Amino acid sequence: MKAKKIKIRLKRSTIGSLPFQRKTVKALGLNKVNSEVIHNTTPSILGMVNAVSHMIEVEEIK
Repeated sequence: MKAKKIKIRLKRSTIGSLPFQRKTVKALGLNKVNSEVIHNTTPSILGMVNAVSHMIEVEEIK
């Protein structure tokens, strides 16, 4: 079975956010606004996405 992938894009700046949210965004591999990364859908990645869902945009890749 093939692992599902998601594309994550940072749509809001981390300025003014909580320190743990800044670290989560950096751990996802996002640096600047509009930067994108592709990750496999693992429970740890989905947890990080949930923690900063108001700052990112997620799209499933087929």
